[in-house]
Amino acid sequence: MTLGFCYQQNGRFAGGAFHPVLKRCDKFLGSKLPKAIETRRERANKLLELNEAVNAAVASLKERGFESPYLKAFVVARINPLRFQRKPTADFDETIDKMIASAKRFDAGKIRVDQVARTGGAPDESAS
Repeated sequence: MTLGFCYQQNGRFAGGAFHPVLKRCDKFLGSKLPKAIETRRERANKLLELNEAVNAAVASLKERGFESPYLKAFVVARINPLRFQRKPTADFDETIDKMIASAKRFDAGKIRVDQVARTGGAPDESAS
């Protein structure tokens, strides 16, 4: 439902890039429906804020000459605080707040072409 509210506000929202994080921190809410809908809308707003920060990081990578359809997924993976944790679940607000802060601090200058290439995101240079 959280993603649905995101798509309702932004039809071009890239929900697939955030799926690995959301499946671990966005769970069923046991509250009554009106309260749950309000919570979902708040979460959607946080996700949209995160999306804007990730888009800014992707733009900085593109300014440095990176061209790949996987840049957004690459940035989300880099800022994902749950990436190496073994716990199956995490708190939504805490996780998304950490990701927003990380996305805002993202330094495209520290990223190398081979790091993007390992994610399967580098274009084939022989095709150029």
